[in-house]
Amino acid sequence: MAENKQIPPPYDLNAKWDACLDLTVRRFVYSSFAGAFGGLLFFSPSISPYTAMSTQHDMGSPVTRWASVAFGAGLGLGSAYTECSQKFGGYPTKFLPPKISDAPASQEEQETD
Repeated sequence: MAENKQIPPPYDLNAKWDACLDLTVRRFVYSSFAGAFGGLLFFSPSISPYTAMSTQHDMGSPVTRWASVAFGAGLGLGSAYTECSQKFGGYPTKFLPPKISDAPASQEEQETD
């Protein structure tokens, strides 16, 4: 009979792809909803007696609301891509500040030595 071999977690690509697909879909949907809410909140047509008599167009066009949805979706996809590339061994996304011992000495310290 065939042996039941377990793949170690660092080499299990199916689990990584499943996690990345799940993360991408969730972040895309949630950030699109956040963009839609922001578009309705910031770019809704204002209703007041002064704007009713005005002939100028306000910022409440559907194009600006769709642009905010697209911006939110792009943020979600970008953040999911960053985290997935980190899971697959890509470049680290967090930059650490240099250690004090690694920093070059100032000119004053070099002159005293």
